[in-house]
Amino acid sequence: MSVQLLLVGQLVGFEEFLLAPASPAEQAAAGPGLADLTAGRAHWATLLSEVIPRSLLAELGLPRILLGSSGGGHFLLVLPGEAGESAGQFLDAAAAAIERISGGHLKLLWAATENLGDWSVVRRRLQEGFERSRSAEQIPTPDLFEPFSDPGVPERDSYFAELSRALWEADSVGWDPETPGHVLAGRGKHCWGLVPGRAADVIVFARHMAPSEDGHQPADLPALAARAQGQRLWGVLRGDADNFRIRMRRAQTIEEHVQLSILYRQFFAGELEVLCSQPEFWRKATILYTGADDFAVYGAWDVLPALAREMQRLFHRFCDENLKEFPGPEGKTISMAIALATDPEATLADVYREAGRLLELAKAADKDCLYFLGRTLEWKQLADAAELKDTLVRMVGDALASRHLLNELSRFYRKGASGLSPQAEHLERPWKFQRRLNRVVASAREREIQKLRAHLASEMSNRGAAQVRLRPAGLVALEWARLITEVQ
Repeated sequence: MSVQLLLVGQLVGFEEFLLAPASPAEQAAAGPGLADLTAGRAHWATLLSEVIPRSLLAELGLPRILLGSSGGGHFLLVLPGEAGESAGQFLDAAAAAIERISGGHLKLLWAATENLGDWSVVRRRLQEGFERSRSAEQIPTPDLFEPFSDPGVPERDSYFAELSRALWEADSVGWDPETPGHVLAGRGKHCWGLVPGRAADVIVFARHMAPSEDGHQPADLPALAARAQGQRLWGVLRGDADNFRIRMRRAQTIEEHVQLSILYRQFFAGELEVLCSQPEFWRKATILYTGADDFAVYGAWDVLPALAREMQRLFHRFCDENLKEFPGPEGKTISMAIALATDPEATLADVYREAGRLLELAKAADKDCLYFLGRTLEWKQLADAAELKDTLVRMVGDALASRHLLNELSRFYRKGASGLSPQAEHLERPWKFQRRLNRVVASAREREIQKLRAHLASEMSNRGAAQVRLRPAGLVALEWARLITEVQ
């Protein structure tokens, strides 16, 4: 009886690849904001970790049941010992093709070891195999110290933009040995379905794209921005499970490792696809990718906070139902960040990069939180901000001077004593603000105004005149209301 091999593959460099400069050919095919290019790159990298292990099994004539887990940039296979050499040759060819297509940014690393001993021992051997793979790539070459010139942007074609558009209505994806690094939409020597119920082996792939006005293609960035309420802006929402790697390292057996991998992967791909198909989101939000523990969505800015709140609620329920047997808080909370495209020339990659930076700020400040409109908020604070925002929007709707009212309300709050000298004009004529507020009081529903007054009083209580300031939820609510009520 031959020894079983555990083979683990990993794609590294996803972020660098997604943000890599575009070649002239890619720019010409990518559309406004290079959205098709960025989306195509994300789809390709996402599908690689699903297609490569399935292709390997199909080429070696091995059953599908040997696939332990896949997706999210990782895969795990259980192979018979005699298949190890053939699997290595297959993966070497795929890795070379992936590196060439991505311009050297995305790399496929893999390691294999005998399925013997405790999982902690097996995992250590696999980790040592990955370290050897990384070290092999850094071995100096004879021409290391020779003068060289900057190679510039690799000349890539329009493959990624075309793949993004083809996946709009594709029922399946395939792989062909002639092009081992490509994911093919609807064709190939080996194919797998993307629609549940239409094939025996279905790849769970979140690909919702907001439709254009005619419904024949995905909506571009200007169209998404035009559908936003208030300011015509689009943005990017990124989310990431907190301390996911620690949760995975605490797995005691390979079965537990596979179980956790599948649970997280299917949650992000399945729940986000269903959520973005809901009436309030389907025309305004497009999924960029879902990973093993993270996701990214872009669309009209006004739906992104609501989408974030709903994803947090679903993730909390998912953890309560599926992770209650696993001790510790690791991997049971989620943090997110929203970045808005305030620059008309911004590309999808630019705003995606900014959302990543804001997500790092949120995680550095706290866990289980959201960065939005310049502040890091706990999820309860976001709910408070949304409630106050709704009250402000309804209030200024009756004021006939919404911009002036919100501007003066923002001036009413100073960030400490530093506002006394240069910004003394903020409170130079406070009676003008009171007159507008009284005019609103006379026309608005009394309960709403009393609620607003009580909220503002609680924000200002127990503070001296020089220290009046809004809490983060109040500041976010005020800026949120301004974006909704101001139309470009």
